[in-house]
Order: sequence, then structure tokens, then C-alpha cells
Amino acid sequence: MPIKIQSDLPAVQTLEKENIFVMTEKRAATQDIRPLKIAIVNLMPTKEVTETQLMRLLGNTPLQIEISLVRMESHVSKTTGKAYLDKFYIPSSDLYKQKFDGMIFTGAPVEQIPFENVDYWDELCKIMDWANENVFCSLYICWGAMAGLYHFHGINKQIVDKKFSGVYYSKNLKPKDPLVRGFDDFFPVPTSRWTTIRTEDIKKNKNLVLLADNEETGATLCKSKDNRAIFMTGHLEYDTDTLAKEYFRDLKKGINIEKPLNYFQNNDPELPVISTWRSTAHLLYSNWLNYYVYQATPFDWDV
Repeated sequence: MPIKIQSDLPAVQTLEKENIFVMTEKRAATQDIRPLKIAIVNLMPTKEVTETQLMRLLGNTPLQIEISLVRMESHVSKTTGKAYLDKFYIPSSDLYKQKFDGMIFTGAPVEQIPFENVDYWDELCKIMDWANENVFCSLYICWGAMAGLYHFHGINKQIVDKKFSGVYYSKNLKPKDPLVRGFDDFFPVPTSRWTTIRTEDIKKNKNLVLLADNEETGATLCKSKDNRAIFMTGHLEYDTDTLAKEYFRDLKKGINIEKPLNYFQNNDPELPVISTWRSTAHLLYSNWLNYYVYQATPFDWDV
């Protein structure tokens, strides 16, 4: 089934070329079905890339989904023009006038900055608090996951000496949980960060359930016991070449960085990259939408 988005959003052309079913507003209006309403709080600087990555995964389920892209009002983007944001994004204040079944908080390139020093921190906390009461399940990704764990549970990120960059295999600790249903015992997760969430901090919190971890990178996937929030510290939405682009970008900046782990064929950056996590990514988003959003949200919000 399709995702419903604005027909002139740049991501539409890419998704249609990949045979992802995208529905325009006009066609969706003729269907006697209530789509799931998903808001994406996109904190990444490469807005268009992140939009496409997430919509590719959200569009590969049997559900009709209506997407709202959300921008922060207390932050001026240096990489995405105001005209683009005004056309395709709603300001965060508009969230509170609507109802959403699910919400996604993306990562952000501010992981080494204390949370309170991020210029939109107060605004983000307000959104997270609202979502916690008004959205059936929110998915927090990478820095977004760390922000959510810090805000709701007081678990702080830990800065590491060497950047985690590559594809790290996490252990599936709760294979019977609906979110990781169908996952292998160990599954690959693209990771790119200078911080970690310690596994022991999740385990000792009585309001959280640890679903997957890695001995080196820490907690990979956890959730609140009430199933209202999912926290994922990796980037399953990444394209095949995303880590390569980040690696070559850092080298160009003169940053002394190691090659991404378990990523380049034969560990050779000159060889093409092969995705090992695509099926895991599709399964996670399908499970999230089905078991944590669709099965939980009512057809009529006012009942």
C-alpha cells in the first residue's frame, strides 16, 4: 500500500523509480480508508536524503500512510533553504493542532554537544512530551534516541574516544518481541557516532526493555515498557553508500578516521559497497508500523 505525500516533494521521483507506491492527495481522497498519520521530526541537515530513506521503508507495508514532515522553529537550517522547508514542512507548533498515530525523531549532527546546549532543545522536549501523551508510538533514531532516553529516563550518552563507524552486528535479546520478530539472532546495523548508550544503564532502568545490543557500541535497540517509545541508536534507514560518503567527506576535511567496519568489500574503499542490512531495515519498520502503531491506534480518534 502507498504512502501519501505531497506530489511535488522531490523524494516522490526517487521512490517511484524504485516502484515504491506513492499516492497523491487527490487519489487518496477517493479511498474509503483512514491512513495512518505519521509525523517525521527531521533533524538531519540533509533533509531530502533522510526523507527519501525513511519513506522508502514506510512505503513498503500493506498500510496507507500519510506523512507530515516537521521542522524546528527555533533553529535556522544552514543546509536546507527556507522556501523548501516552508513548502514541504509544517512548523512544530502545528503538531499540537493535529492527531498522529506514530512519530519519528531522526538523528542530528550534534551528538558531542550537551543536550541543553542544542539551540532547539527546549522545543524538542516540548514535542517529545506532547508525543508521549498524544502519539501511540514514537520511534527515536540515533541522536534522537539518546535525546529521548535522556529526557524521559535520565540516561546520558557517553562520548567515546574513537568514532563508531561501520556495520556492527547486534544480538537479538528478545526474539519473541513483535518489534524484532523475524530478525536473525545477530543482525547488522549501520552505525556512525561518537557516543554510546551503555547497556547496563538500560538494563537497570525498570521502565525500559533492552531488545538488542552490541558489546562494543552498547545498547542498540530498546523500548519503554508501555510500548509508547522505541529507541534505536543505529541507522537502519541508511542507503548503501551513506557510510562511504561520510567516510570520504571526513577524509576530505583532514579528519584522521578509520575505514568503516564490516563495510567495504575486502576492506577496500575502491570496491563497490554491498548492503547487508536492507532486509533488516524493512522488517523493523514493518513490525513497528504493524504491531506498535496500526494494532494500537483506534480508527476514530474521538471515540
